[in-house]
Amino acid sequence: MNTKVKSILYVTFAIFLALSVGTIVAQEEEEEFQSERISRQRIAQTGMKFLSVSLDARAASMADAMTAQEASSAAMFYNPAGMAYMSQQGDITLGQTQWIADVTYNMAGISYNTGIGVFGVFGVMVDYGEFLETIRADNEKGFLDVGTITPTASSFGVSYARALTNRFAVGANVKYAAQDFGKSTIRLDESGNPVEKQFDINTMAVDFGILYKTGFKSLNLAMGLRNFSREITYSQESFELPLTFRIGLSMDMLDITPLDPQMHSFLLSLDTERPRDYYENIRIGGEYIFMGIFSVRAGYAFPHDVKGLNAGFGLTSNLGSVGFRFDYAYSEYDTFGNVNRLVLGFNF
Repeated sequence: MNTKVKSILYVTFAIFLALSVGTIVAQEEEEEFQSERISRQRIAQTGMKFLSVSLDARAASMADAMTAQEASSAAMFYNPAGMAYMSQQGDITLGQTQWIADVTYNMAGISYNTGIGVFGVFGVMVDYGEFLETIRADNEKGFLDVGTITPTASSFGVSYARALTNRFAVGANVKYAAQDFGKSTIRLDESGNPVEKQFDINTMAVDFGILYKTGFKSLNLAMGLRNFSREITYSQESFELPLTFRIGLSMDMLDITPLDPQMHSFLLSLDTERPRDYYENIRIGGEYIFMGIFSVRAGYAFPHDVKGLNAGFGLTSNLGSVGFRFDYAYSEYDTFGNVNRLVLGFNF
């Protein structure tokens, strides 16, 4: 058997194995349900769900199948080990996500390649908008208007990734996460003055990941753990963060063809995910790149209650010694409307 045939069989087996694992998991889940119940029901509850929202346009357009991909500063939001092989000295990612219900996410990440690894800092700010605040009252309306509240959420952290060998890398994030629901009026005192209470919560969390280059073409295997934290208590109820465990693989499928890699590239990426508050799911994404400049992407995650197709595109260019990239992603969310993401990136 010649080398080319062996290569094709190797890749086919790797993809078949990943898909088979996902299929077996899905079948086992289905057996746990009663015949008339929806298989995608919740199995637990978590807090600070803003930590689960995908913020990078390139990743979102590929259904977040990013665990085994080598990336730049955006890797901090998925698998920090992915930036260990960053070729450029530094990288900056700036992005905005127009989320459902007019919620806006703003994110930024900066990574810098040193002789002892890649260091990074990142931040996420969430604007939930302005809400009318009312309290119950014995009047004709049954309530009193007492102003407005503007809840927010944020997460900030530091990241480190290092290639231990030319084929194996590790990475981790340490981050601070907080939600501030503002100061709210809980009642009126005997004089009719408002009695207010501050509602906020915060905690520390850790992300961890590894990435392994198999040595066969560009085939990568990886795993990642996100949002590992202690249990926290809000008011009288305790909850955990949306802990997520993923295993993924990725490869440029055109590596096994005679096509010029400088002209054409097709990255296929697949993740199997086990979140704390949902059943296992599979994420698959593809990215075609023409001449290293223009990219088109698509991805799909299943099973999912409301999320549909993901798609997007990207442009990459060099402005002197500075590299520039623009990415856009569109995601369907059925009854909740659609989500748009924009990202600008620079490297030097």
